[in-house]
Amino acid sequence: MLAATLFAGAAALMPQLSWAGSCCGGGSPTSLIVPKFANAIADLSFDAEIYDGFWNQDGKHIADPPGSDLKQYRLNLGYAHRLAKDWQAGLSLPYIRNENKYSGLSSSTDGLGDASVALWYEAVDDESSWMVYDLAGMKPAVTLGLALLLPTGISAYDDIKNSFDVTGRGFYRLDGNLIIDKTIQPWNASLALAYGTHFERSINREYGNYVEPYRKQLGNRFSAALSAGYRYVIGTGGDTLTTTASYAYLREERGDINGVTDTTTGMEKQSAGVAISYANLDRDWSVRLAWNHAIAESGWGRNFPTTDIFTTGVRYVFR
Repeated sequence: MLAATLFAGAAALMPQLSWAGSCCGGGSPTSLIVPKFANAIADLSFDAEIYDGFWNQDGKHIADPPGSDLKQYRLNLGYAHRLAKDWQAGLSLPYIRNENKYSGLSSSTDGLGDASVALWYEAVDDESSWMVYDLAGMKPAVTLGLALLLPTGISAYDDIKNSFDVTGRGFYRLDGNLIIDKTIQPWNASLALAYGTHFERSINREYGNYVEPYRKQLGNRFSAALSAGYRYVIGTGGDTLTTTASYAYLREERGDINGVTDTTTGMEKQSAGVAISYANLDRDWSVRLAWNHAIAESGWGRNFPTTDIFTTGVRYVFR
């Protein structure tokens, strides 16, 4: 049951890899951003997430029981549109399928995940260069944003049988985002930071059973993702192949029930990833493959599953 609860809490926290684009094709690995001088971007990706143990409340890594087989598949739709020269908005929506076997319990469910809408402001532009001649050439791109997580998924507070049916968290959350991105051809590096707060809500049902109403709020959430990439030009045609390595950190504080700290909540996770993407000469079409790996050792997380996420995706930029 502990592992099932952790699975439920993780359903809406998984990263979306390689969605962003700067003027030169770099960008954060965590957000869908319209490239400079483009009008919009559409993205379609598929995640296969394989669960393999979890960190308990003390940060100790515990293996799943023999015979366990926990998987989650996600089809992610994303679209972002430029509203003005420095402003853009985006929407993402996942469709989730859970396939699980755990301690004799088998479950197979599917449904919408939690959607998100975002508004972004490009505060500073980065003029990509091949060489840096002065300090001004080190100026990075800076993008600021607000994102609202919408509880469109199936949560523990809906009419479900167990935690393995969950596809969302059941709470609204508002995040403030900062992306710092720098390209010096053929290299790119980015740092993405986010801090969010969940909205308190009233609850009167848990896993299909009605309970005495109470107020619940999840803890504030901080995440950071650091990535670095190298772009290789293929032949003389101008098509490119980009490899990216990334590190991500996530921490969510404990929540509360009726104003009292809920000691079963709160979580922490560290993970590393690699990705490779191909883009045509005009950078209109691109395809990607990515792998994100939670560091399955004690001390690298808390109250969270350890998983491997395999992602394939395609995107198109509207000029």
